[in-house]
Amino acid sequence: MTKIERYKKILQYFKKNKPIAETELNYKNAFELLISVILSAQCTDKRVNIITEHLFAKFPDAYKLSELEPNEIYDYIKTCSYPNNKSKYLSGTAKMLISDFNNTVPSEVEELIKLPGVGRKTANVIASVIFNKPVMPVDTHVFRVSNRLGLTENAKTPLETEEQLIKYIPKKLIPIAHHWFILHGRYVCKARKPKCKECEISKYCVFNNN
Repeated sequence: MTKIERYKKILQYFKKNKPIAETELNYKNAFELLISVILSAQCTDKRVNIITEHLFAKFPDAYKLSELEPNEIYDYIKTCSYPNNKSKYLSGTAKMLISDFNNTVPSEVEELIKLPGVGRKTANVIASVIFNKPVMPVDTHVFRVSNRLGLTENAKTPLETEEQLIKYIPKKLIPIAHHWFILHGRYVCKARKPKCKECEISKYCVFNNN
């Protein structure tokens, strides 16, 4: 099977069987998703949703959040991973949204990565989910799944994975493909015990057929 054929078969499966695939983070607008994704680094979506339910109830926008010092934000997010750093990121991001972006979450990846705590993956999530741009956020799930399926070859970094994926996935499918790979990695193609016998695309998978 050629790489193009593998991409075609796998994408066809997801299109047919997972026509709706979305982030499991709870959010109402771009600001809330931005904050949630910053918090989600090395933390489960379930935990982030618990934290943000209370955080957004009191601080629903950048103006409100920017009034807090990092140590005050810490009290609201202390149950997530790396709360000290993330408290500083949230404070800095809220302030920068107001000072540099007129209280508007930017749509371009190059602008988003200027915000504290926002790397390429987080920027791509916002650009993809909120603005439907053909960018591919690569987290551990996307990295693992794309490699195991044989969609990438010798990709050693998230950027290399991203570049290979967007080369073969049709632009209109890139935003949802990101969610397909994440959810597949989270529930089927798990890191330690992948459920290969339950996986309906295992017949196309390099990892399962080696």
